[in-house]
Amino acid sequence: MATRRSLHFVYKIGDRKTTAKFYRDVLGMKVLRHEEFEEGCKASCNGPYDGKWSKTMIGYGPEDNHFVCELTYNYGISTYEMGNDILGLYIDSSEALERAKAADWPVTKEGEHSVLEAPGGYKFFISDKPQPKDKDPVQKVVLASSDLERSVKYWRDLADLTLYTRTSDSATLGYADTQAKLMLKDIGGAVNHAKAFGRIAFSAPGGELPGIEKKMKDADQTILTPYVSLDTPGKATVQVVILADPDGHEICFVGDEGFRELSQVDPKGNELLNEAMEKDKSDEWFASKGGKGSA
Repeated sequence: MATRRSLHFVYKIGDRKTTAKFYRDVLGMKVLRHEEFEEGCKASCNGPYDGKWSKTMIGYGPEDNHFVCELTYNYGISTYEMGNDILGLYIDSSEALERAKAADWPVTKEGEHSVLEAPGGYKFFISDKPQPKDKDPVQKVVLASSDLERSVKYWRDLADLTLYTRTSDSATLGYADTQAKLMLKDIGGAVNHAKAFGRIAFSAPGGELPGIEKKMKDADQTILTPYVSLDTPGKATVQVVILADPDGHEICFVGDEGFRELSQVDPKGNELLNEAMEKDKSDEWFASKGGKGSA
């Protein structure tokens, strides 16, 4: 399945200014594009919310050849309850550790990795290696599994990812050696998505999307959003199918052709994010009400 690509992971964020500081000034990622929406996404891209929201794509390079982060901000919600479903994103970047030290950002250790925690509680596992310039520094995203054998069968046999490595409690899969991988880690119990649950995205040739949906339907798997077109104001329309694996992890398959057009780097992306944050008076509104909105 060399024609398929791993694209991004969706994180719901509440404190947009502090979050932007973490991704830009600590991790050292660049804003690739920023988009504002007046109403909720037809495919629940922003979660089960109907109001105004924004999407910021941020990463170490163009979405054509980098695994990036999609930061989804719902106006009026400043915190989300975390579950045990998203275990971390792994990055090679000694530079990020240097920036964290300079910014007084807390750094902890788990095994051989240093851990940086983003606002909201998401973990980033950093290897103390020079950040590569000729390939993506993002190595893998790790998601929880309650039954590793069942998870592997789903991702390998139905989603058609290649199984690269397997241990007693984890499995690493992907579509190509050069792409960021998906690691599934058995946590020995139920997976709780709480309110902060995310979504992993892959692209496939547009003509394959109906077949992906049919394959999952025939296997009696969960289809959250059947094949649908999604519009972005002023940009390309894309087709998607939204699925869920046996543990409820949301998966987006998007048509590659439209997505490549949609995901072109916008030179004004960083400026658009800054402008949106400047206009957002949510903090003042929450302060006037004596508290912050949470989900």
